Amino acid sequence: MTGKRAYIATAQALDTEMASRIQHHRERRAAAWDTYEEPLAIANLLEKLNKRYQIVLLDCLTLWLSNVMAHTNGDDAVNSRSDVLVEAIKSFDGSSIIVSNEVGLGIVPDNPLARRFRDFAGMLNQKVAQAADEVYFTAAGIPMKIK
Repeated sequence: MTGKRAYIATAQALDTEMASRIQHHRERRAAAWDTYEEPLAIANLLEKLNKRYQIVLLDCLTLWLSNVMAHTNGDDAVNSRSDVLVEAIKSFDGSSIIVSNEVGLGIVPDNPLARRFRDFAGMLNQKVAQAADEVYFTAAGIPMKIK
């Protein structure tokens, strides 16, 4: 892929371990990427970046969801923000690369918040995958094209 590139990071340095992870990501990212650190307002940011960038990489969708769930009251609000984000991704004129985690492959969590997160993540991943031209699942470092 060629063109101007934007990297959208959703992580927040809320502790020293996460700050270290974020710094590691910053250091290994090539200078060809303009970085935007935005934990919540990704849809608005995508609208601002549209036409200015040919490629955006959003890292990561499930961390964004966690941020939204921590700052939004009620399932309807989380669903609404998720739908707005999916529409913003679909409206982006360039190529969008969305990194997400598949959290439904393991044991059912033992608490309501974790189960709620898992359910939201599954629904959001399905919506983004449905809108995508291509979808890859990576296991053991091996990417597998599933769409």
